[in-house]
Amino acid sequence: MSSGSVGIRDVAREAGVSVTTVSHVLNDVPFARVSPETREKVRTTAARLGYGPNRLARALRSRRSGVLGLAIEDVATTPHAGRIILGAEQAARARGYALMVVNIPGQAQAEAGTQPGLKSCREPSQRATDPIQAGVESLLARQVDGILYAAGHRRVLQHSATPGKVPAVLLDEVAADRSLPAVVADEYGGAAAAVEALLAAGHTRIGLLTTAEENHSTRQRIRGFRDALQRAGLDGASATGEAASPDASGGYAAARRILAAANPPSALFCCSDSLAMGAYRAAAELGLSIPGNLSVVGFGDEELLAANLHPGLTTVAVPHSEMGAWAVNRLINELESAAAEAGPTPPTGGPDPVRLGCRLVTRGSVGLPDTGKRQP
Repeated sequence: MSSGSVGIRDVAREAGVSVTTVSHVLNDVPFARVSPETREKVRTTAARLGYGPNRLARALRSRRSGVLGLAIEDVATTPHAGRIILGAEQAARARGYALMVVNIPGQAQAEAGTQPGLKSCREPSQRATDPIQAGVESLLARQVDGILYAAGHRRVLQHSATPGKVPAVLLDEVAADRSLPAVVADEYGGAAAAVEALLAAGHTRIGLLTTAEENHSTRQRIRGFRDALQRAGLDGASATGEAASPDASGGYAAARRILAAANPPSALFCCSDSLAMGAYRAAAELGLSIPGNLSVVGFGDEELLAANLHPGLTTVAVPHSEMGAWAVNRLINELESAAAEAGPTPPTGGPDPVRLGCRLVTRGSVGLPDTGKRQP
């Protein structure tokens, strides 16, 4: 058998494994459940038969472009968008694919028109099509092999923009009918870990700073906060909390209110780093040192913010880069499995999204509870 006539099915037959397993091993799919012994057997068999994957030839046969499309909301204003793009691009490049990115305007911007802050002068019937659909159609027009979609805040996607056209994977959101594979961050677990760090330092009076905006991420963080207190034997349901606008000024106002109480908390869990930044200002104005008089934990590990506060902010890092990489690998696995089997892409949805853990980043904002009398 000449090397030119050797195909992936020949390798699978000789090695006694499935075509999908051969594809996963030879393409170094990181999430494939293949034992080290089987991997070695597949590689040895492929080398003996003189088989190696040829992406260019495969692309010509399958009429695929080798390009993946990423539709992501508010690239310029969403702090984590860059991390998602970086993780996705690196994973795509490692697998021999290119990544094409389009920006999707957020809901408020989409309703106002093409420019933020300006109301649309068009009649409802003349308004632009749904921004998600428009972005996806733009990618499809450029012959991408598959679509990745990332929302600004995790939510439920009520419709599929690519029904039956190309495979799709969701980042930081789920499909209402669970028809598409999805990856999300375990924000509940991240919030619980932050509270557990405060509990471990000896704090029992822990306040909550959250946003007045209602979204899935905030709900998960609040639930993680309350449940962690409950598991420690504290009354999580009645813990002191304040809601504010999702920025530093909102965090400042909320922290001023919560710290001015008769029996203020000795620590604050903030649902975002921006809220925590506002809490730093409030503490300084009230004559409270961090962490001497007040411990603060944030959420997000936002670049140029958390590490540059003084002291550095202990916070929860969301695995946005890892989510981007996971989504790309999941999408490529579908594409290459379908190509190897020479059949249509199988249904890929599931009942639950894959959850990637958040990581607590310890800096200098958590200390022991202050037992002395605070200055007013």
